[in-house]
Amino acid sequence: MKSYWLKEIIFRKGSLHRQLGIKENKKLPVSLLKKIMNANVGGKISYNKKSILVTYLLKKRVNLALNLRKIKR
Repeated sequence: MKSYWLKEIIFRKGSLHRQLGIKENKKLPVSLLKKIMNANVGGKISYNKKSILVTYLLKKRVNLALNLRKIKR
């Protein structure tokens, strides 16, 4: 029987949206996610006149979001 690694991940739905200050009914822009991945931990980026502090946890969440976009549904 196949094991699905995706079922084993503990999701906190909406945590990335809340951390970025974007409403949950809107899609996360890929350009913002890539900008966060290229930034250094401890640095700040700006988006829609907001300053976002890049933390290690934020980078992990963004990495998961980018990887889940690639999965075929």
